[in-house]
Amino acid sequence: MAESQLSAALPSAHPMAAPGYGKRSTPGQLRATAHDFAHLPPREAAIAAYLDRLPDGADISVKTLAKQLPYGQCALSTALNRLQRAGHLRRGRECVTADDGSSRWITRSWWSRTARDDGWWAAFTRGDVPKEPPRPTRSRAQILLAALGRTAPVLSLSQADCAALAPLVTQWFERGASEDDVLHALTAGLPTPVHHPAALVRTRLTGKLPPPPAPRPPLRVLECANCGAPGRPETLPGGRCSACRGENTPARPPAPLPAPSVHDHAARIRAAMDQRRQERIPPTGDNGRHEPRPADRTRPCPPASR
Repeated sequence: MAESQLSAALPSAHPMAAPGYGKRSTPGQLRATAHDFAHLPPREAAIAAYLDRLPDGADISVKTLAKQLPYGQCALSTALNRLQRAGHLRRGRECVTADDGSSRWITRSWWSRTARDDGWWAAFTRGDVPKEPPRPTRSRAQILLAALGRTAPVLSLSQADCAALAPLVTQWFERGASEDDVLHALTAGLPTPVHHPAALVRTRLTGKLPPPPAPRPPLRVLECANCGAPGRPETLPGGRCSACRGENTPARPPAPLPAPSVHDHAARIRAAMDQRRQERIPPTGDNGRHEPRPADRTRPCPPASR
């Protein structure tokens, strides 16, 4: 009951400590998840989740927590000691320099959502924050296997199964297969029911593995050893072209005309054709009739003799 009440508590109503005091979050913490404190007992896990939601500078002393949470000071003191042994909390003092240049020691409560060992806290005390090792990233094959249950719920795999089967999926990718090819090979024609999803996936990945792709022929071009001109192997006997060997090169066809020259030549042809067409059309008179050309006019016939 107390844990349920604690989960409903609003950290926004929690009082803040005096300036410079209160909760201090350590650097390099992992992103918050729902399982950060699953390794703790229920009471300690609930208190840790509440402390993790508090902002920096919040008063997390035992007296203040007892006023906000459904636990007494004795229970809270025991819970905070267990959180300290688990690596989430450290309490101590830190020397700070005031604006006037004077130094003073203030009480600190350092909080870490990520459980730290004694070596990490020792390095943090010296001011040497240890570098976090890079988080392992999932491969393309592991991502496909982890999402396989969304396509076929009967093929839902555990994390261990995904890690064990990932090398087989990688072989498919190395042979040119896509994600759709792998999913079709794993989900098409599933038996009913599926008793062992991991065994079925392994059998299909092994039995349906595509053949390796045929090797592509190399793309190579030979060049003359003297002038560097490229050519086919039959035109470069001994590694030299015909010009460097002193042979007469065959006449090359004339280069094609550029496009503007072709357009100008076509325009001249059309103009000449239009001019000839105009010359062939006879002129018209005032009455709209075609007048015969002078050469076509006939002479009047002489009168017939009696």
